[in-house]
Amino acid sequence: MNPCLYVAWRAEAPASVWGPVGRLSFADGVYRFCYTKGAMTLQGFTPFHGMEHLDHIYESRRLFPLFDNRLLPKSRPEYRRYLEWSGFDPDDPPEPLVLLGRTEGRKVTDSVEVFPQPMPDSHGLYVNYFFAHGVRYHLPNATSVLENMQRGDSLEMRLQPLNQADSNAVSIVSSGTPLGYIPRYLAIDVTRLIKECPQQTVRLAVEQINADAPTQQRLLCRLNACWPAGFQPCQGESFEPLVDSHYHENAPDERVHA
Repeated sequence: MNPCLYVAWRAEAPASVWGPVGRLSFADGVYRFCYTKGAMTLQGFTPFHGMEHLDHIYESRRLFPLFDNRLLPKSRPEYRRYLEWSGFDPDDPPEPLVLLGRTEGRKVTDSVEVFPQPMPDSHGLYVNYFFAHGVRYHLPNATSVLENMQRGDSLEMRLQPLNQADSNAVSIVSSGTPLGYIPRYLAIDVTRLIKECPQQTVRLAVEQINADAPTQQRLLCRLNACWPAGFQPCQGESFEPLVDSHYHENAPDERVHA
């Protein structure tokens, strides 16, 4: 199935809030980007450079610079480790959008990150890989726990409805020690999985510990769960495209080729 990523942007005022503003996909050798309705409602958002029109679909045979610049260059000496930290084989690297979705394309210089739209696996189940967020806030208390973890170790998920920063937050805990959080873009969906799936079908486990990686890539997790009837991840008006790509297939004025 062709990968699809959502692009999130952080509004700083009146409070720090993340929300989806765009959708990036790849099919038939063409990358396509369009804005979502979140771009119209997230306070302070302005269109990305080179993609100034909210009502256009942007197409390119090459990954748009905005996203290509979020992947570590292959010329960097740590590139192989970068792939290994993300759970990939350096000798058989994934497609750019798959790698971008795993690494989230985060940069310290701006307020943009990307995340993949979860899809059911071949058995119709929910399987997702992601890096734990906020690990740096739990160091050094979590250091010894992380150092002694092995692949396959179970992790506990705790809902935090009283969290003042985010009432949807889901913390990741091991042996009573907080390690980080489920990524914010998954929190609402994960809460639903915890509540609707049989308990024995929902399991968060260590996929990989990267002791030599930056903290944002320290703990790679794997989440397995059922796929509830009617479950659709990444739902809500802010995720809806501003332009219907099917409706505009024969409207070249709505498409911008790069």
